[in-house]
Amino acid sequence: MATRTKKKSNNTLWLLLLLIVVVGALVFLLPDGGEKSAAGTTTEAQADAEAAEEMPDAQTRVNVGDQAPDFTVEMFDGSRTTLSSLRGKVVLLNFWATWCPPCRQELTRVQSDLIDRFAGRDFVFLPVSRGEERADVEAFRQKTGYTFAMGLDPDQKVYDLYAGNYIPRNFLIDRDGKVLLASVGYEPEEFDALLDAIEKALGQ
Repeated sequence: MATRTKKKSNNTLWLLLLLIVVVGALVFLLPDGGEKSAAGTTTEAQADAEAAEEMPDAQTRVNVGDQAPDFTVEMFDGSRTTLSSLRGKVVLLNFWATWCPPCRQELTRVQSDLIDRFAGRDFVFLPVSRGEERADVEAFRQKTGYTFAMGLDPDQKVYDLYAGNYIPRNFLIDRDGKVLLASVGYEPEEFDALLDAIEKALGQ
């Protein structure tokens, strides 16, 4: 009996040692594997981010040189504006939303850099709120103090003519109704270039 007990003890000891070796090997190897996995995930995330940066242009339905699709939009004050009725003027069509941070950044420049700068000239700034009800826009106007005209597009019918996704978006339209410039997002330098393009279009 003593011999059998000793053998069982020896077997148990060997099993424990083997288990310790296996666990130690796993603990030693896992960090490398984890690092590889993390690196792989990072690479995939970077690829997704790069793809996302390219997607806004892919979602654009109206490009430079195209005739701007006509539409009629209800304005915040209850009036209605039809794009084709603005022929003979340079129009900056802007799609935005109250919840969109870059849209809000861009709108802070509107009064001084667009409306005041081009006042008295053949220029119309036409911002259209995408996918929001009048109450949302009203609350935003009260909070910000903005008084310039804004269009309402709660069903995205106007927006869907021009793009599939992503805001803010700007479409600069010439006197004949053709798109001179189309941009996505907000960057100060890009907005400055837009101002230059408006000035050039008004001088033609």
